[in-house]
Amino acid sequence: VAVALLHSYCFPDHELRVGEIARDMGFTNVSLSHQIIAMQKYVPRAHTACTDAYLTPCLKRYIDTFSSAFEKNKLDELNVLFMQSDGGLTPVEKFSGSRAILSGPAGGVVGYSTTSYIDSQPVIGFDMGGTSTDVSRFDGSLEHVLESTIASVTIQAPQLDINTVAAGGGSILTFRSGLFRVGPESAGAQPGPACYRKGGPLTVTDANLILGRLIAEDFPALFGPKGDEQLDSEVTSTKFKELTEAINSFLKENEKKTLSVEEIALGFINVANESMSRPIRALTEGKGFDLRDHVLACFGGAGGQHACAIARTLGMKTVFVSRFAGVLSALGLALADVVHEMQEPSGKAINSDNWSTVLDRLKHLSKCGVEELTKQGHDQKSIIVEKYLNLRYEGTDCALMCTSNEDTPESFTNLFLKKYQDQFGFTLPDRPIITDDIRIRALAKSAMNIDRKIENRPSDKPLKESKKTKCYFEKGFVETSVYLIHELFANDKISGPAIIIDPSCTILIEPNCEATVTDCGDIHIAIEHIKDDTDSTELDLIKLSIFQNRFMSIAEQCGRVLQLTAISTNIKERLDFSCAVFGPDGGLVANAPHIPVHLGAMQEAVQYQMRSIGHELRDGDVILSNHPAAGGTHLPDFTVITPVFHKENKDKPVFFVASRGHHADIGGLTPGSMPPNSTSLLQEGAQFISFKIVEQGKFKEKEVTDRLNEPGKLENCSGTRTLTHNIADLKAQIAANLKGVKLVQELIDIYSLKVVQAYMGYIQDNAETAVKDLLKSVVQSLSEKENNEKDKDHAKLQAVDYMDDGTKICLCVEINGKERKAKFDFTGTSEQVWYNWNAPRSISYSAIIYCLRAMIPHEIPLNQVDSLL
Repeated sequence: VAVALLHSYCFPDHELRVGEIARDMGFTNVSLSHQIIAMQKYVPRAHTACTDAYLTPCLKRYIDTFSSAFEKNKLDELNVLFMQSDGGLTPVEKFSGSRAILSGPAGGVVGYSTTSYIDSQPVIGFDMGGTSTDVSRFDGSLEHVLESTIASVTIQAPQLDINTVAAGGGSILTFRSGLFRVGPESAGAQPGPACYRKGGPLTVTDANLILGRLIAEDFPALFGPKGDEQLDSEVTSTKFKELTEAINSFLKENEKKTLSVEEIALGFINVANESMSRPIRALTEGKGFDLRDHVLACFGGAGGQHACAIARTLGMKTVFVSRFAGVLSALGLALADVVHEMQEPSGKAINSDNWSTVLDRLKHLSKCGVEELTKQGHDQKSIIVEKYLNLRYEGTDCALMCTSNEDTPESFTNLFLKKYQDQFGFTLPDRPIITDDIRIRALAKSAMNIDRKIENRPSDKPLKESKKTKCYFEKGFVETSVYLIHELFANDKISGPAIIIDPSCTILIEPNCEATVTDCGDIHIAIEHIKDDTDSTELDLIKLSIFQNRFMSIAEQCGRVLQLTAISTNIKERLDFSCAVFGPDGGLVANAPHIPVHLGAMQEAVQYQMRSIGHELRDGDVILSNHPAAGGTHLPDFTVITPVFHKENKDKPVFFVASRGHHADIGGLTPGSMPPNSTSLLQEGAQFISFKIVEQGKFKEKEVTDRLNEPGKLENCSGTRTLTHNIADLKAQIAANLKGVKLVQELIDIYSLKVVQAYMGYIQDNAETAVKDLLKSVVQSLSEKENNEKDKDHAKLQAVDYMDDGTKICLCVEINGKERKAKFDFTGTSEQVWYNWNAPRSISYSAIIYCLRAMIPHEIPLNQVDSLL
């Protein structure tokens, strides 16, 4: 049973009493929220308690089964420890479900942070397994988050900041509506990839096999129904030929150049690499770090085959592959420290008046942490204590965990300000900084040492490959040397292309890369970046899939900035916002999966501004609009639009970035700005049609404040009742757009303006193709259902619905299956009503697009499909 009371984080007595009653009733496992994590937010704390109550009994059953395999009382003589999600070990009796969710990936983070952090250069951990890839960052200390969402459940517990993407060796390869797809579906261990001889589908592993990057004869005979056969290259080849026929059929229909089996397999690898690069960008660029300053630490069974390509994609110069890469997560368990964490809420502003209280609590928790580890038998000399304050600006929801060895408030606030500036590009001067939580992390340091030097190569043993093979790269098949890792010596240098065979993984050294064996037997790979021929604007389906990922990544990073920097509940918790990228014509290119009604409406808003004041826009301008005649939905939805200029075209915008967020109040008759009895727009709140909220880089705070207070001039109306929140959220929307502008400009710098704009158009065309396929399938389905032999190419759907007041909504959809077009006709719908429940064009348009999108069974870019309507 889980128990969570509203204020138990600071007053636990009632929760403890409920726990006693539950145990008296016979419940053997009782999870009390304040004992799991003493934090303020009730809903995630309750979710965490429920998760703990569900998982802990499962863990206990596993531990009982594990213990029963040992002779009686044998385990009592051993110190049995389990890895937690925070990267620390804990005794078996303290292990709980809420702290175990990321315990597997956590071992890998500890492993690479110990083996790969050299010369204080920050490291990106890249752990690629069979079904997914985990990425994380290390820069001298483990990076923790106290709140995360896993499988749609918000968990409050210290966890390593690990991002996961559903792309691994077992990710299934598909081709749908002109796009190469990798995952998220996985073949799993059963049946596994096609080459495993169990009837599985084509996967990333099969693509590497067909390209010669995996050598079948070097794998043990563990495959097939009985687990005694080699990898099956023939079935992989057969299935790839079938897929190639389907793809080339599509290309011929669209009068495009056909592709070979190897070109298609390499295309899937490139798409997989781009998918895996997205969470790395979110972890670095999304937080203000420069990717080029990092080392890519690659491990996991499949990581070595992709490391060089991932590093090239991200602009990184160095790849590091530990000699333990295939088993690094297991090694991390042995290298991890035993950890005891303690935390309590504070809520005090961090200043000279409150600092003594905060410091006393830090010292008290530190003392308790040391005592607990000492009780477990650890020498006090081996124990260190890390002190943390979870800080945020007053009125915001973005708390940043800050640690310092100094006992001064400035040491914590200076770090907070730097983190905030790096992550969001601005700070909030004169706003108090609040200490949400006081936390300590007591560590009994691991005594394990893995330093082991290997010998230099004797002069009488020249470096020689084990054999040669053929590998396929961008320019075709290339003769590739194969080396066995146990035959390499310190300071050996291997130029790509080459393959290094390790008993637990395969490491691919791509052309124009050079691997060096370190003194410890690790592999250090220097990546040479060669500028691709990026001038061609001819459609390449592989590049199309890659660009789709890039544009969506930009929109998602904008959304993350907006959520973290806004202060209103509507945006930061209800997530009532959307971020999107638009082309030079205002057409939607990529909309992160936020609010459906914003999907098509934002495009209307951008195009209205282009028609209205497009000729006036200059670099440094930002537009605010919410009027329904200007593409708005309802007045509380404020749209902030930022034009993107580039050095290749300084006179007019080359793209637009926009964010739309629901503001809690903008004035009008009633709080909330949605009065049911309003008969004019001004009664609903402040109006903006084409308002330059930022002009030439200057934020017009006075002018926007005056406009927000304008409804107060009307009888029985008020100006905005939440001015501080309005201004803060508008600044957050501007900051989110600025992030998008920067990322779009970087994309243009890499590929050139004409290429980026060309693929923008192709992405829009691809979404159109998917919807056309849908319309055709609807007509076919209806013809079969109604046995309509006379007119198989046309279908007509009609419906009528009524509002509460009797207002009629009529819709007739006429679909031409041959031309794959549809007409949505609202003729017969009642005239607009006297009150405020009327849908402007933008909402009608958005609803149609969303319905079409929802009917498509696979992922497509969220953008315009107006050519079909």
